[in-house]
Amino acid sequence: MTEVQDDQRPAQRVVAELRRRITDGVLRPGDRVPSTRQIVRDFGVAMATASRALALLREEGLIVTRPGSGSVVRVPESRAPAAPRLSSRDLTRAKIIAVAVAVADREGIEAVSMRGLAGRLGVAAMSLYHHVAGRDELELLMINAVFRAQPLAAVLPEGWRAQLEEIYRLQWRLYRRHPWLAGLLSLTRPPFVPEAMTHSERTFAALAQLGLSPDERKRAALALPALVRGLALTAAEDVRAERETRMRTTDWWAAMESEARKNFRSGNFPHLASVEQAVLAEDLEDVFEYSLMRYLDGLAGLAEQE
Repeated sequence: MTEVQDDQRPAQRVVAELRRRITDGVLRPGDRVPSTRQIVRDFGVAMATASRALALLREEGLIVTRPGSGSVVRVPESRAPAAPRLSSRDLTRAKIIAVAVAVADREGIEAVSMRGLAGRLGVAAMSLYHHVAGRDELELLMINAVFRAQPLAAVLPEGWRAQLEEIYRLQWRLYRRHPWLAGLLSLTRPPFVPEAMTHSERTFAALAQLGLSPDERKRAALALPALVRGLALTAAEDVRAERETRMRTTDWWAAMESEARKNFRSGNFPHLASVEQAVLAEDLEDVFEYSLMRYLDGLAGLAEQE
């Protein structure tokens, strides 16, 4: 009991100070609050204590976690006006898709339903079916919309490598902007969406310049999107976990610091102990760049052997 009380006192001290800053307006609605690492530096507390302090502020409703932005001061909610009723003439497929994409971006693909979209659009649920056959078609239309909104350049870059970099950097950006997208795409059962199929077509065209055998081209054309999509699924899972737990990955590591150190200091994981928290969500951009560059290096070396 004493240990718990001793552990809570530093966290309460941090909470009291940050609460004061919020109350006094030093930290205004929407402002980022100090990160766990900044709290450690400013208050001289352990990472676990800093993480606990932020968790307490969330429980009080003073701060919220925004995926990709960290912890911020809660913005007072104003009562949203009722969604205007749309006439059947005003309701369009484009409006349905736009709302579906916005909901998926903000709340996850699981929040998208025909009934839910109808409520947000202020129409009867059955009216959506005049424009979209159902959930399966809606998902295809959403994929189509995000790829169409940011197409590949009309003029190809010079050389196979630059062409592949353009394709897969664009895919990565789309996945990061729309975390649900990677979950709707498949390598083995791909959706027949022309805007997405263009990426595969250009991949094969770029690989044809390398002089690889047909089998090597097929393997590379599958491995490249698999590499990018795999990292994107990791990033999407982190966004989902952050949304559900209201805890950033750095906060999770801070909360697990004691358990992690116990394992690292056991002597059973000497190589893991040397990196510890190095592989975090914030590093995924670097991991993507490293993976893509090394894979393309490998293709270049393979082509030289052909």
